[in-house]
Amino acid sequence: MRWIHLGSVIRCDHDGRVRNRAAQQWVRVTGSPVLVDDDPEGREITACPNYGPTVKPCAKTLRVRVGYSDWLRVDGHRIVLSHLDGFTDGTPPGLVHHRVRDPRQSFLGADR
Repeated sequence: MRWIHLGSVIRCDHDGRVRNRAAQQWVRVTGSPVLVDDDPEGREITACPNYGPTVKPCAKTLRVRVGYSDWLRVDGHRIVLSHLDGFTDGTPPGLVHHRVRDPRQSFLGADR
């Protein structure tokens, strides 16, 4: 599993892109701030193509189910790892996930 940073690509199942935001600025990977718990939650999702008369596109990320390190922390906050998985507010409810598609770095990892 790789450390996730501001430049990492996180997308919904429909391929909408999550707009990352980092709560801390002093620990960086490839020049970008590392994401920590709860950075991936409540983030805007852009360009979700899941549209239709009774279909709601993904607009926000919801609570993360897995993806925070059990051991590694920055200022007391668990770092985000590439096995990140959480839900979005898109339809069908409770079935659409957001996940890391590309960590955008390949040298800094952790086992959890």
